[in-house]
Amino acid sequence: MTTTPRVVIVGAGVVGVNVADELVQRGWTNILVLDKGPLAVPGGSTSHAPGVVFATNGSKSMTTFAQYTIEKFSGLTTADGRGSFLHLGGLEVATTPERLAELHRRAGWAASRGHEGHVIDTAEAKRLYPLLNEEMVLGAYYTPRDGIALAVQADRLLIERTRAAGVQYRDATTVTGIDQAGGAVTGVFVDDGERIPADIVISAAGFWGAKLGAMIGLTVPLVPLAHQYAWTTPLAALAGRNEQPAGASLPILRHQDRDLYFREWGDRLGVGSYDHDPMPVDIDTLEEYSADTISSEQMPSSLPFTPEPFERAWRNAGELLPVIRDAQLQKGFDGIFSFTPDGGSLVGEAPMLDGFFVAEAVWVTHSAGIARALAQLITQGFSEVDLGDSDLNRFEQAQLTREYVQRTSEQNFVEVYDILHPLEPKKEPRPLRTSPFYERHAQLGAVFLEGAGWERPHWFESNAALLDELPAEWTPPEREPWAARFSSPIAAVEAWKTRTAVAMYDMTPLKRLEVTGPGAGALLQRLTTGQMLRAPGAVTYTLLLDAAGGIRSDITVARLDENTYQVGANGNIDQVHLEREARRQSESDPAQWVTVRDITGGTACIGLWGPRARDVVSRVSADDFSSDALRYFRAARVSIAGVQVTAMRLSYVGELGWELYCSADTARYLWDALWEAGQEFGIVPAGRAAFNALRLEKGYRSWGADMNTEHEPGEAGLGFAVKGAKDDFVGKEALEARAAASTRRLRCLTIDDGRSVVLGKEPVFVDGHPVGYVTSAAYGYTVRTPIAYAWLPASVGVGDSVEIGYFDDRVPATVAEEPLFDPEMTRLRG
Repeated sequence: MTTTPRVVIVGAGVVGVNVADELVQRGWTNILVLDKGPLAVPGGSTSHAPGVVFATNGSKSMTTFAQYTIEKFSGLTTADGRGSFLHLGGLEVATTPERLAELHRRAGWAASRGHEGHVIDTAEAKRLYPLLNEEMVLGAYYTPRDGIALAVQADRLLIERTRAAGVQYRDATTVTGIDQAGGAVTGVFVDDGERIPADIVISAAGFWGAKLGAMIGLTVPLVPLAHQYAWTTPLAALAGRNEQPAGASLPILRHQDRDLYFREWGDRLGVGSYDHDPMPVDIDTLEEYSADTISSEQMPSSLPFTPEPFERAWRNAGELLPVIRDAQLQKGFDGIFSFTPDGGSLVGEAPMLDGFFVAEAVWVTHSAGIARALAQLITQGFSEVDLGDSDLNRFEQAQLTREYVQRTSEQNFVEVYDILHPLEPKKEPRPLRTSPFYERHAQLGAVFLEGAGWERPHWFESNAALLDELPAEWTPPEREPWAARFSSPIAAVEAWKTRTAVAMYDMTPLKRLEVTGPGAGALLQRLTTGQMLRAPGAVTYTLLLDAAGGIRSDITVARLDENTYQVGANGNIDQVHLEREARRQSESDPAQWVTVRDITGGTACIGLWGPRARDVVSRVSADDFSSDALRYFRAARVSIAGVQVTAMRLSYVGELGWELYCSADTARYLWDALWEAGQEFGIVPAGRAAFNALRLEKGYRSWGADMNTEHEPGEAGLGFAVKGAKDDFVGKEALEARAAASTRRLRCLTIDDGRSVVLGKEPVFVDGHPVGYVTSAAYGYTVRTPIAYAWLPASVGVGDSVEIGYFDDRVPATVAEEPLFDPEMTRLRG
């Protein structure tokens, strides 16, 4: 008989019991679920959540998680046949033209993901929700499958089901510590002093999750914030509609222009509001609650109602639903939910302790879907749905301070219903991370956006003077207002100069890892799809796969000497993955020890690219930068203006040039030297707007946008990065079968009218039917047309016509051969 690992789940709310259930479905039953409250009412967010489920989300993964939650809860039925999900439909109303446009955008997301949704007119919205003030409403977004998750009922039914399978539950039990040995979990300590042995511990403790993480030195970046919810007195308009006191028959309703949502409760309406300042909660003040004192009327997650902040919400609710004006506010509470720096959930394994997993900041909407993903991760080593948006380890160290987490999480609370542009940067804290070139950029009029805490130039106002010199064929068409936000025609100047002269790009924010030790080569050889045991000086573009052959990242690896590699990574998720694997290898074979070190903050990088790049560097260096001396995808240590530099012959923009790495203390001197040397060759500073356009002209992929763990290399156009002759690498065994079964491709599209710029995530239609979605898009300055990359059925090939859904419009496009620019690679290899 096979024995499954001993699992302890901390938290018996809707997330914890769903994880237990998903593990049971995979044959794991040696499970103990602990909760500090009573099982009937654990006292966390599950116990008070209104349960409204709107599945449409900017994240494809989160939409998928919500769809699974709806499906699963619908099948959880009581003895008398009542399901745990009410398919009432969801209605999001627009009272401004901007919101109506946003609803069209949301409908596009849903269409591309197989979730039914329609933008409807005012009359249809009024028919679906007769209480509406139709004079305010311009239109609405209707999703028939959305509705109300009966979280408490689902929780109870899942406890019954998993108990029958052998799962044990203990309430009135508080975890006080995590036991560990050899870098792995071995058990938990509870408040009566008992040590409970465990091979795996899962934190599903909700807003208490940060305290549980602190027991192992893990920062769980969430902030408990109170959100207001209240009930009206009984309404005559609802009398007799619903048999159950908490029953509902109208669609769930959102009025995002006023930060409100509504659901029926029998003959009353529940009104939820985010239209107030964030209300941080010190969870230490909640410790007075115990299993004996928690009830449906008194629980730690439900704080006394503060009426003053709700006054504006009540007035606004009455404007949209006039029946509320004749009612009173019967009762309310300030309910605690978890918010994070980017609004996403926190899912995954702790970076420094094997067997400690987290599923926190998960709303009821996504609970079953995320539980399934975590159960897959635990039992088979990968999730079928990409977890990049939710990965516990996605934040950089600079984003994990108490102050950063607090301020950005509060900002996410304020913006929860705001219309946010894809390039919308965080407002604060800024500037947090700056490269050594920041002051020079500011002097040149850099317009900064933000990513991972870094200030990143998007374009430079100093180049505006060159607009008059820009050849007519390089002048981009005027964009419509949404696409024009966070953009400038100056990017065309920077692209033009990159293609015809030379430009300097600040590549410092890109993650750099140093992998060293006698086992460094073996580690990278095992983890990547490329050949890592080449001679020093070799640079390789390669992939990290998961066990199912999905792309967990694409990286660039340079072998600097026998035992030293520099890895260009996509972010902290890559670092944690490499560190974890390095630790395991070092422990299993001490002679093959490896260390992984983040060197990003102590170094800097300039991308010097363009046909005159060699002319510039030759002015300030005696080293040989010819193609014979430093070939494409090779690295060398050189001296430029007296600065020690690691030069890598790479280019993400498709032009001659190098990535030039140096220590942070000498970086500004290097910038100044190259800047001065480049003046006679027309050098310009260039930003991310031009960079993104040029990389799409070359067909270069961006992990997270163009591909993720849900995709295999061949279908993503990255089959060349997989070296089949390698004996073994992670994911190789699964890759062949997965590739043979693939039915989709990442395709390059050009926009037929040569003008319409889309931004990403839009649906793609063939013969009027949604068949895929856009991943990345930009105006192609060199090729004189907008470009989009999109996932499409493999049957849709070069030359075929498609349409891209852009708000309420359809933009004709054509599948094109790629790359659009320099397919012979003559520019790069010159």
